[in-house]
Amino acid sequence: MTLPRSSSGVPYWPGESGPDAEPPSGSRRGLLVRVVLFVLLFAVMLGAYDAGRGGWVERLVIDRATVGTAAWLIDAADPALGVEAAGSRLRAPGGGINVLNGCEGADVMFLMASAMLVAPLSWRRRLAGLAVGAAMVFALNQVRIIALFYSFRSDPGLFEMLHGLIAPLLLVAAVAAFFFVWLERAPAAAPAAQCR
Repeated sequence: MTLPRSSSGVPYWPGESGPDAEPPSGSRRGLLVRVVLFVLLFAVMLGAYDAGRGGWVERLVIDRATVGTAAWLIDAADPALGVEAAGSRLRAPGGGINVLNGCEGADVMFLMASAMLVAPLSWRRRLAGLAVGAAMVFALNQVRIIALFYSFRSDPGLFEMLHGLIAPLLLVAAVAAFFFVWLERAPAAAPAAQCR
């Protein structure tokens, strides 16, 4: 459900007016249903991915998509470094990192996907949001992996801070910002016909 907007672009609940308009109780119930669906979808996605730990899907996501791409990007930017992908490891003379389950960005991808799937958007807009959001999460996680690789080699203290706090928070904040911008820029619903 997309909320109608006032002439100034502010969303409002149908049938209500004024800045203090309360959503009808059905809308609250709809919101609660969306929140519950979001949590369930996220839990199912995370659980399914976790159940496949050590399998071909994890190897594809971590070894090939995450580590392989990061090694290719680092090698393209700095060929003298001699980085190579070796399974879940980024290896290079002078040190490298091991990308484990949880470092590949799947949890952030599942947050974004769950939010898009329950958002009050048309299916076309949801699918477009999933595609754009997935590309954004993948790209940002590659930046994160590369930053972790270089910080591990140069400043282990910075690596710990980036790995444990800063990078995860930035990824979640970026996905939340993307989701809200995507939701805000959704085409406004046509006004409902009213019987008199």
